[in-house]
Amino acid sequence: MAYLIGIDIGTSGTKTAIYAENGQKIASHTDEYPMYQPQNGWAEQDPQDWWNAVLSGLSAVMAKSGLKPDDIGGIGLSGQMHGLVMLDKAGKVLRKSIIWCDQRTAEECVEIEAAVGGRARLIEITANPALTGFTASKIMWVKKHEPEIYEQCAHILLPKDYIRYMLTGEFATEVSDASGMQLLDIPNRCWSKEVCDALGIDMSLLAKMYESPEVTGIVREEVADAVGIGHHVPVVGGAGDNAAAAVGTGTVAEGKAFVTIGTSGVVFAHSDKVKIDAKGRVHTFCCAVPGCWHVMGVTQAAGLSLKWFVENFCTPEIEKAGKFGVDKYQVTDDEAARSVIGANRLIYLPYLMGERTPHLSSVCRGSFVGLSAMHTRGDMLRAVMEGVTYSLRDCLSVFDEMNIHPTELMACGGGGKSPFWRQMMADTFNRRICLPNTNEGASLGAAILAGVGSGAYTSVPEACGAIISSERTSDPIADNAVQYEKVYKLYDSLYGALAGSFDELAKL
Repeated sequence: MAYLIGIDIGTSGTKTAIYAENGQKIASHTDEYPMYQPQNGWAEQDPQDWWNAVLSGLSAVMAKSGLKPDDIGGIGLSGQMHGLVMLDKAGKVLRKSIIWCDQRTAEECVEIEAAVGGRARLIEITANPALTGFTASKIMWVKKHEPEIYEQCAHILLPKDYIRYMLTGEFATEVSDASGMQLLDIPNRCWSKEVCDALGIDMSLLAKMYESPEVTGIVREEVADAVGIGHHVPVVGGAGDNAAAAVGTGTVAEGKAFVTIGTSGVVFAHSDKVKIDAKGRVHTFCCAVPGCWHVMGVTQAAGLSLKWFVENFCTPEIEKAGKFGVDKYQVTDDEAARSVIGANRLIYLPYLMGERTPHLSSVCRGSFVGLSAMHTRGDMLRAVMEGVTYSLRDCLSVFDEMNIHPTELMACGGGGKSPFWRQMMADTFNRRICLPNTNEGASLGAAILAGVGSGAYTSVPEACGAIISSERTSDPIADNAVQYEKVYKLYDSLYGALAGSFDELAKL
């Protein structure tokens, strides 16, 4: 049996894991590194930190696993999307990477849409409006503000693709991660000459394009010797973090979707055909299954909303959890469950960090609507959880408009571990919510892609069918679904009623 390595280059750290071909985790290791914020709203990381973490991680998992160097059959890469890595002709990093959460490029986004001929045309090609998080606006910022750096640039890579270059010496990327650069022709799965020409970006700077399970290179012998793996280990295209997580949850066929409640919230659905929302409310990207796509809606402050409320207002619950040695969120779940659907006529809007889907707004803010002296902390906890769930339901509503109708969703992230929250999602979405048999996510997804590329499996769906299954399911309760639908309709009306106030508040 060959073993597979998945490497996930995240924002806070890099996770490296070895899996057997059946998905069983053999060993894992995580190394953390800093994020630099030289100015308010800026966010950068040093690519050398990522590479050091990969070298450390590979050495550590090989030592922990006890495997022989030749036992490794392939490596898959996953990572944070949208980051800009610029290299000179010698392959040297020219500046720190401007990463996904950097917000310096608002002007460049306006300029990009104008250069391409308007937002509608940009969405037709790249399936998304110009966003500060995407790579194209970062390239344009460097071009404008650091021309001496841009003039030296010979290669533009994404974070995981820089790791690929260091592993293999190849300048390569794949369609799922490249989709978030805003330089890809999403329907045709290739670089867009029209967009690059409009922005004055030389296409020779961009990496060769692959599908996610395709082999993109072989680990260099000096790297293999340094970390203890055999020579001739293939490295496949891999995927951006959410696309890799989709593989790691088995979201690789029509009707499949997953919902993540982490700091932010994501609803991600597979589609066999390219479908684009003309209003730009959700992202459409190429997915890790060759010839297929995915749509993705994002709630900015999902788990963050609950974390914020618990840490600021739930001291008794935190103390109780400490006394009995249980998770504080288990205690707050119990408190929220004592309330009723609709939280006794209290609604929470989860806009602590602005919003992305379906309201692309940086100025909208969180709100409690209907608060009265009768409300308890349990009511407020339930309202927060319901508000986040309604925001995720907004994503599904856009999917429905696009004729994408997932019948069940895998639940991931911290919120997905809560039986109470999973049932709330099942009732609010009126769809089955499943808990996967593994919580490995993106690193497992990357390893599965390596399994396909190395020949252990013939396709991504075949591999996921053999490895991923549902551990528990929550089916919607009909009476609950009716009650949640009434509250959701009121929730849905509140953004429009408050949008003007949010704008005025931002000007104060």
